[in-house]
Amino acid sequence: MPSDPTIRQLRYLTALASCLSFRKAAERCGISQPSLSAQLKALETSLGVRLAERGSGSVVLTPVGREVAATAIDVLDRVDALVGLASRGPLTGVLRLGVKPTLGPYLMPHVVRRLHATHPDLRLFVREAPPIDLERELIEGVHDVVLAQLPLASAEVESVRLFREPLLLAVASDHPLARQERFDPGDLKGLDVLTLSPRYHLHEQVLRLCEENEATLRRDYEGTSLDALRQMVGMGLGVTFLPALYVASEVRGEGDVAVLKPARAGLHRSIGLGWRRASGNHEAYEALGDAVTAVAAELPHLSLER
Repeated sequence: MPSDPTIRQLRYLTALASCLSFRKAAERCGISQPSLSAQLKALETSLGVRLAERGSGSVVLTPVGREVAATAIDVLDRVDALVGLASRGPLTGVLRLGVKPTLGPYLMPHVVRRLHATHPDLRLFVREAPPIDLERELIEGVHDVVLAQLPLASAEVESVRLFREPLLLAVASDHPLARQERFDPGDLKGLDVLTLSPRYHLHEQVLRLCEENEATLRRDYEGTSLDALRQMVGMGLGVTFLPALYVASEVRGEGDVAVLKPARAGLHRSIGLGWRRASGNHEAYEALGDAVTAVAAELPHLSLER
């Protein structure tokens, strides 16, 4: 008689569904590839179905394999929540946090220092990914929780707003606007504006600003990072919008660009935490949100959500 599926086998399956590679899934799980393959074969035998198509290229899950993997994520969420009931507090053990690259390097060092001091039993694994990938990877179980720009679109994700981050206008140091400390939306009229690719929320925000203020969004020079945007602005290819945390960290004194604050409030991005509704570990995520909010309250260029 075949044995029942094990929690370990379900974890291996979700890793395979995320990586679509036996080698990468084995590395993520910390076991050898033959061991992972054998466990997944045993799971197929136990369930009486074929879960993956095996070939020389990348792995393709069968239709039933995709359904089983999706159900496995829900099962594992509940198992993790059950284990968490016996922990010494909500922020203990391993927590996998996904964060966008336009935010993580400039905020997470402050958050990590606080968490290390206040929750020494927490092991926080931080992984950066573009926003378009973060939400998908959260649903697939790659992350337990994500720190990202809101809103998050999926009905499977619950989120909470934490703080607002202003967006500042960056221009070349010899640009006519560089002599100003602040800008009005009307100052954008007729300007070429650079931004990140559509994989980032910032792209959509900047596109709306351009449409509303008769500016031109340059699609031939989409930045791959905030650093790339700043460098192109410094070369005179256009102007751009940079988040306040990035500016505070990377743009200092006399340099290649000048940064202007908005004359009126409202130009900002909302940052929050998101997690799967079925995760059952809301207490931990809310405690993490409290830690991020405490850090944001200490940074003068951020404002808390009300």
